[in-house]
Amino acid sequence: MTTQPLAGGELGRSRVRKEDARLVTGRTRWTDNITVPGLLHMALLRSPMAHARLDRVNVAPALERPGVIAAFSGRDLADELGSLPCVWPLTEDIVMPDHPPLAVDEVRYAGDPVAVVVARDRYAAADALEAVEVDYEPLPPVLDMEAALAEGAPLVHSGKGTNRCYTWPLATGDYDEARGRADVVLRRRYHQQRLIPNAMEPRAVVATPPTGSDEFTLYSSTQVPHIARVTLSMTTGIPEHRLRVVAPDVGGGFGSKLQVYGEEALALAVARRLDRPVKWTESRSEGYLATHHGRGQIQDVEIAATRDGTLLGLKVDLLADMGAYLMLIAPGTPILGSFMYPGIYKMDAYSFTCTGVFTTMTPVDAYRGAGRPEATFAIERTMDELAAELGVDPIELRRHNWIRHEEFPYTTAGGLTYDTGNYEVATSRALALFGYDDLRAEQRQRTAMGDSVRLGIGVSTYTEMCGLAPSRVLRDLRYAAGGWEAAAIRMLPTGKVQVVTGTSPHGQGHVTSWSQIAADVLGVPFEDVDVVHGDTKVAPQGMDTYGSRSLVVGGVAVHHAALKVVEKARKVAAHLLEASEADLEFSGGTFSVKGSPEARKTIQEVAFEAFSSHDLPEGMEPTINAEHLMDPDNFSFPHGTHLCAVEVDTETGQVRIRSYVCVDDVGRVINPMIVEGQVHGGVAQGIAQALYEEAVYDADGNLVSGTMADYLVPSAPDLPDFVTDRTETPATSNALGVKGVGEAGTIASTPAVVNAVVDALRPLGVRDVRMPCTPERIWQAIRQAEEAVEEGEQ
Repeated sequence: MTTQPLAGGELGRSRVRKEDARLVTGRTRWTDNITVPGLLHMALLRSPMAHARLDRVNVAPALERPGVIAAFSGRDLADELGSLPCVWPLTEDIVMPDHPPLAVDEVRYAGDPVAVVVARDRYAAADALEAVEVDYEPLPPVLDMEAALAEGAPLVHSGKGTNRCYTWPLATGDYDEARGRADVVLRRRYHQQRLIPNAMEPRAVVATPPTGSDEFTLYSSTQVPHIARVTLSMTTGIPEHRLRVVAPDVGGGFGSKLQVYGEEALALAVARRLDRPVKWTESRSEGYLATHHGRGQIQDVEIAATRDGTLLGLKVDLLADMGAYLMLIAPGTPILGSFMYPGIYKMDAYSFTCTGVFTTMTPVDAYRGAGRPEATFAIERTMDELAAELGVDPIELRRHNWIRHEEFPYTTAGGLTYDTGNYEVATSRALALFGYDDLRAEQRQRTAMGDSVRLGIGVSTYTEMCGLAPSRVLRDLRYAAGGWEAAAIRMLPTGKVQVVTGTSPHGQGHVTSWSQIAADVLGVPFEDVDVVHGDTKVAPQGMDTYGSRSLVVGGVAVHHAALKVVEKARKVAAHLLEASEADLEFSGGTFSVKGSPEARKTIQEVAFEAFSSHDLPEGMEPTINAEHLMDPDNFSFPHGTHLCAVEVDTETGQVRIRSYVCVDDVGRVINPMIVEGQVHGGVAQGIAQALYEEAVYDADGNLVSGTMADYLVPSAPDLPDFVTDRTETPATSNALGVKGVGEAGTIASTPAVVNAVVDALRPLGVRDVRMPCTPERIWQAIRQAEEAVEEGEQ
C-alpha cells in the first residue's frame, strides 16, 4: 500500500529531496574540497606484510625529498597518541589489545600504517614514502579462525597469549530438551565472506590547529562526528571543549564511516605538532586495505523440528573475525545479530554462542545491517533447507511457524519483544506480485524436460531490529555510550524554521524528511524549514547515524521538539488573543479561538511576538524554541517478504536474476520516494554479497582483491528491475509509528538470492553454494554433486 499524506500535511508525501540540486550540480563541500591557508598534505606508508616485527623505521631519508615538511614513525608520535577506541567491551574478560594509530613494534595486517610523511602537496608526500626505510622481521600470518584457536597457533598479539577475543553466550529455554523431542535435526555451516565497503566518497580528513581561538577543528567524512569528538579527545589528549568535529557533505558510508580511524588522530597530532592545517584523502586501493571490512563469519547452525515442520529449537555457534585490532564497535556487531537468528518464527528454545577471533587481516566492524544480515541469512537459508528435508514448500513451512498478526506484541526466543507486524499480508502481496504459483509450475516443467538452464525460486521472510537506541539495553550489553538522540527547533523572527539535529546524514535524505516532519507539526511551508547537522559546534548534542536509527530516534526527536514549540506558542497566542489555552485550536500553522475564527494568530506571528517580547505572558521567556532528547524504550521491527527468481546455466555456472519482488513493512512512511531509494540501494548491496563481492587473501595474508578490477562491485546493468511494494503496520514504540528502512533491503535480499540459486540446483544434488555464488563456484558445486552421485552408484 502507498502511504497517503494527511490532509494538508507532509507525512507520506514524495517530496523531491532538498539536498539533490546542490549535490548534482557540484555545489558540494566534500572534505577533500576543503582548502585553508597553509594547508599541508599527509601520506601514510603501509606495511606490505601481514605480520612482522618492526626492527627499524627510518624516516630521515624522506625529509630530504622535495616539498617534504616532516615525517614521523610510530615511536615519534607514541607519547602524544593513545590507543584508538573500542567502545564495546562486550565481556568482562574480553581481550582488548592496544591499537596505535601508527604501528610501533609490530605490524598485524597488510596495510597497517608504519610512518607518515607531510608535504606541501599530496603528490610530494606520496612520492616521499618510498624513501622511508623499514626493516621487517616476518612473523607467521593468522588467517583461518578455527586454526587460530588451536593449541600452539601463532598469535596476532603475542602479549595476550591467545587469539580468542571473547566468548559471548545467549540462551533461552532448554535447547537440549527441545532437540530431544525433535523428529528432524538439521545442521548446516554457512560462511559470511569478508566484504569491503565502497562508498562513492573515499575517506578524507582535514585537521586545523587553533587560529584566533583555542579550538582544533577536524573535518572528516564520518557518520559519527559526535562520537568522534569524544573518542578523539581521549586518543589525542585534546580537551573535548577545544575540539570541533565537522562532517560536511559525506558521500555514503554503509558503516565504513561509523568509525574513528587512525588517520583522524594522526591528522590532529600532526597539525598540533606543526601548527599547520593538514589534509589526508585515501586512494581507492588504499581504502581497500585500511577502511574496515564487514561480515567475516563462520556460522554453524542446528535446527530441531517435528515431522510436521513445527520448530522446536535453534542452536547457533558463531566464529566472528575481528581482524587485527578491535575497531569502534567491532565486538558488539555480531551480537546485534544474536537476537535475530530466530527471525519471525516461534520456537521453544534458542542457544547462541559467539567467539570473536583475532586474525592478521584488516580489522572488521559494522557494514550495512551490522549483524542482522548475517542472522537473517542463517535462519532463512536454514528454513529452505528444512523445507527441502521435509518435502514441503518453503512458504508453507514459514507460514506454519511465523508469529501471527494477532499474537503481537510477541516476545521471541531471542528475548526481544516485537511490537507489531503482519507477515501474512506482506507475504500474500509479494506472492501475488511475483506470480509464485506460475513460476513453481514452470520450474517443475523445465526440470522434467532436463533444461540445462535451471529455474530457481528463493524466499526470504525477514524482520530486523532498528533504531539502535534503548540506552538501558546498551548498558546491559556493556556498550560504553547511550542511544538517545537530540533535536532542537528554532523559530526565527522572520518566520523561518531551523531544525538542529544530532543525526549526521550521508545520503539518506535527512534534510528533506526532517523538514517534512517539522513542517507537518508546525504547519509552516516545507520550503521554510532549514536543517542543520553534522557540526559539533552548531549541533552540540547527538549520537549520530547508524543502525537504522536516524528516523526512529532522531526524526521522532524532531517531531517531539516541534510539538513542544506548538505548546509554547499556544501560551503566547492565548495571551495575545485574550483567550484560554483550552479554547485555542491549532491547524495549518494557525491558532484560532473556538467559535471566533476571526481571532487568529499564525505560529510565525507568535514567533515574532516572542522575539520582540513586548507582550508576553508573565514569566514567559522570550522564545518559543524547544529541544527534545529521545531515548526509546524498545527497538523497532520492520519486516517483509523478498522473492527472487534466478536462471542458472548448469554448463557455465552463470546466474541471471529473472525477477525480484519485495514487499516491506517499515511502519509509517515519511517520504515514499526516499523509502524506494533506500530499498533499491539495500537490495543491490545484498545481491552484491550473494553473487559478486568478496575480500580475498592469499596464504601470506596479502589482500588480492584490492582494486575494483579484482573486487566485483555490481553496476546498474548487473542488476534486475525491482518490483517493490509496502504494507503498513505502524510501530507502537514511537509517536510517528515509523520503523526504519536503511538496512532492510540488504538484510532481506542476500538469502533470497542464494536460496534461489540453491533451489535451482537442488535437483542435481547441490544443497549449498558458498558466497559469492560465482559461476566457478556454481560449476564446481554441480561437478561435486555429480561425483558424489557417481561414487554412490559404484
